[in-house]
Amino acid sequence: MKTIAMCFSLLPFPRCRIHSLANCWWESLSKFRSSSGSSCSYKVLCSNNYELEGGYSRRWTRRTIHSNTGGNKESLTSNKSISRNIIPETSNDSGKLETTKVRRTRKLSIRNNVVSKSSSTEVNTYDERAEVERNQHYADLARLATIICFDIETTGFGKERDRIIEIACQDLRGGENSTLQTLINPERDVPNEQIHGISTNMVNRYDIPRMKDFIPVLLQYVRSRQLPGGVVVLVSHNGTSFDVPFLKREFSRCSYEIPTDWLFLDTLPLARTVMKTKGTKSRVSLQALREHYGIPSVGPAHRALSDVHLLALVLQRLTYDLKLPVSGLIQASFK
Repeated sequence: MKTIAMCFSLLPFPRCRIHSLANCWWESLSKFRSSSGSSCSYKVLCSNNYELEGGYSRRWTRRTIHSNTGGNKESLTSNKSISRNIIPETSNDSGKLETTKVRRTRKLSIRNNVVSKSSSTEVNTYDERAEVERNQHYADLARLATIICFDIETTGFGKERDRIIEIACQDLRGGENSTLQTLINPERDVPNEQIHGISTNMVNRYDIPRMKDFIPVLLQYVRSRQLPGGVVVLVSHNGTSFDVPFLKREFSRCSYEIPTDWLFLDTLPLARTVMKTKGTKSRVSLQALREHYGIPSVGPAHRALSDVHLLALVLQRLTYDLKLPVSGLIQASFK
């Protein structure tokens, strides 16, 4: 149609005739379209004025007419552009972003791992240094330590209401005046004579010192056995639950304080450890330990001095079985 229109535009016909011919061809083509039933789109030459009268007043224009059954070219083009806008474009930027995130995460993980390893190394180094310093500290104390075994006898087991009636001490270094033993006047009756053999008449006498009179003597004894600048380790059996609380209570009642350089060691946990390592279920009382080690009895049982002598021998056996040096005894001590 475009070619035909161009041909007719070159012929020297009057404009009105060309218009008439065009209308005639339009009718023919319309009939051909309706008879063929094809869906197509075509372009038609037309004017804005179909009246012959008045002549041609406007220029010919070209426009597109679409059939009802045909596809819309503009619509298809528009849909293509819409589809391109809806579907995200595949780009390497996201991949680069993911790679960057992975790299950053990996770097951060490596950095954190290095930091944690460094922190762990610093902690281990600090712990090792602290352990060395601690061992050196106890080794220095061991060279100047004074170990004294002690034992007490009381009017009962009540730490608040009962009193000490006998006390004995023995310095393991031995020598002159290494042992101290005395009865104590509790200023009350002794109801448990059958246990230790100490009666009321034995202690309630004017020549038996009371506890407030004996504490200065005890302090002087320990001071005389103590090495200059050293510590004192007072050893007792079941001392945590019995001997030490009684001694602390008596010091407090008499308005005295236990010296800060006194340490206390309980041999009962040591005995339990030895029996556990040996796989035996033997009792761990002082008399049971005497039988276990085959130590002959020295003096009557449950008297302070004889128990102190026995404790000194048991302590030697325990430290031998546990391979425990003096520094280990200090580490196991408490204030």
